This record gives sequence, C-alpha cells and structure tokens, in this order.
Amino acid sequence: MKKNLTTIIAVLALGFAGTMHAQETTQEAIDNYDQKFKLGIGANVGYIFDDPYDYSLGADVRLQYDLTRATSLTLTTGFTNLFIGDDIEDLGFIPVKAGFKGFIWEDRFYLMGEVGAAFAVTNDYDKTSLLLAPSIGYATKHIDFSLRYEYYNDFPKANGGEGVGQLALRLAYGFTL
Repeated sequence: MKKNLTTIIAVLALGFAGTMHAQETTQEAIDNYDQKFKLGIGANVGYIFDDPYDYSLGADVRLQYDLTRATSLTLTTGFTNLFIGDDIEDLGFIPVKAGFKGFIWEDRFYLMGEVGAAFAVTNDYDKTSLLLAPSIGYATKHIDFSLRYEYYNDFPKANGGEGVGQLALRLAYGFTL
C-alpha cells in the first residue's frame, strides 16, 4: 500500500512538474517573441460593383510589423487602376492604408482591417477618397493570398453619385527584413 501511494505521488509530482514546465515554456515563448518587420510585394485584380468601371488591376507593397505570433500592424501602398471602357479615361489612384491583421486559425488564416486614403492621379480627376478595406486571407512563410472588399466613398459613379466598391484578390510574396 505504501509503495502504491509513493508511486501515485511520484506520478502526480512529475505530471505537475511537466505541466508547470510547459506553461513556463509557453509564457517564455510569448515574452521572448522576436518581433520583426516583413515586406510583401503583391498583385491585385478586382471586380468593381459600380458603373462605369469594368475591373481593376494593381500592385502594392505592404510593410508588416509582427506584434505577436497572431497579431500584426500593416502599412500598404501601391497603385491601382479602375478600368473604364468606351474611350473614357480610367481612374488611377495611389492607396495608402494602415491596418491590423489577426491570425484566427493555425497561424495561417487571418482577418485584416485597413483604413486610409486613395489619392487619384488621373489628369482630370483629383479628389482624394476615404478607403476602407476588410479582408480575409491565408499566409505561409512567403506566400500571402487574400480576398478583400474595398470601398472608396468619394469616387464617382456613372449615375452622378459617389461611392465605389470592389472585391479584389491579392497574391503576394513576402519576406522578413
């Protein structure tokens, strides 16, 4: 009986010691997480919901700062062109967005929200628009694939109103700086 009690106590002690060590390792990993910058270079194609625009193409550069394994701050810029047919000049703009990215599953799938401005650069249109962009994506060490909705509240529609939305796919290559 005494031998069984000693064995049970030894097993419990080892179990608690292992659990405590695992918690310290996890907390140590969180405390000592190597925060770093990443840079991503991407290409975008989009479907625009509002007339007179047909589709969009763009390229971007995203600087990302990892706060933790699951959260990051982002800063994105580039060039996007909203194509219009029928000999009408396209609407090109430079987006500048700041965002927050949170990984939600297996450090691969993420949700991101960005807010910023779209600076029109076409000759006959010079308004700057508020830009809102929620997205969902999948990222590996080097590849980032995402689907996002972008809304530009001041860009013109064919009916004379303002506010243009698009659904865009982004494929990017990223690396640690």
